[in-house]
Amino acid sequence: MATITHERWKCIGCGACASICPAHWSMSSGKAKLKGAKYEKTDNGEFGTKTVEEAGCCKKAAANCPVKCIHIK
Repeated sequence: MATITHERWKCIGCGACASICPAHWSMSSGKAKLKGAKYEKTDNGEFGTKTVEEAGCCKKAAANCPVKCIHIK
């Protein structure tokens, strides 16, 4: 199991994650969105989390994110 966290407030909307891993990422309102994630707004900004069996292409999406707002545990 892997937990993917997306710090959406840091996203610059480059679309790298959505083009690398469209099964898990899409573009919405000019920023990336983790499909099926639960998003919450905090004092620090909006973030989403999702647990998956295998991180798969999300690892490559995280590695290619220019602002490093995708984290996998």
